[in-house]
Amino acid sequence: MLIDHFPLVGLRLTTPRLELRLPDAEELAALADTAADGVHDPAYMPFRIRWTELPPAERARSVVLHHWSLLGQWTPRSWKLPFTVFRDGVPVGVQLLKAVDLAVTAECSTASWLGHRHQRQGIGAEMRAAVAHLAFTHLGATELVSSAFTDNAGSLGVSAKLGYAPDGIERHEDQGRLRVIHRLRLTRQAWLERVRPEVTVEGVAPCLQLMGLGGTSEADHPHPSI
Repeated sequence: MLIDHFPLVGLRLTTPRLELRLPDAEELAALADTAADGVHDPAYMPFRIRWTELPPAERARSVVLHHWSLLGQWTPRSWKLPFTVFRDGVPVGVQLLKAVDLAVTAECSTASWLGHRHQRQGIGAEMRAAVAHLAFTHLGATELVSSAFTDNAGSLGVSAKLGYAPDGIERHEDQGRLRVIHRLRLTRQAWLERVRPEVTVEGVAPCLQLMGLGGTSEADHPHPSI
């Protein structure tokens, strides 16, 4: 079975309203449809990479290819875990959790997107709280980092709600104009002091070695080449 070779397919996070896990093929197609339906107001760009400007069919395909690409590039030393977020069985977006040398750095970072019609319902905070719980409770992380443009009120609001603190800025050129990104950092202690949604985690133990934790690492093992 696939789970015997890639146990991440059995990793599942459950909150009062959401389920976060890797999708099967048809669920990935439904996630792509969610992206095709729209991710944000076309007048505003919240992402550094402007993938949401693609036509709907190309945008949907990019979601599928990006998902496969992240899993295909996985190593225990450097990984990006693209949880699909489900509400009532429907894919509503993606919550990414990533790390480099997690056993040494004890630091994870996040990124996300949410279908436009699923926004302003508290889902963004709940799905990020789920991966914060995973990182702090099961993966040994002591800090979680995020970032957002200064005018991305939704993302910054989620960070404030969860207890992130300012961590500096970055200045970026975007189509000939300056845009500023706020970096944010959440410590495990600050997270513990907040009221948090209940999160249930299933299937994490078999994944630890793939994440560079809990035993012999395969970080330097090459992928097959044909």
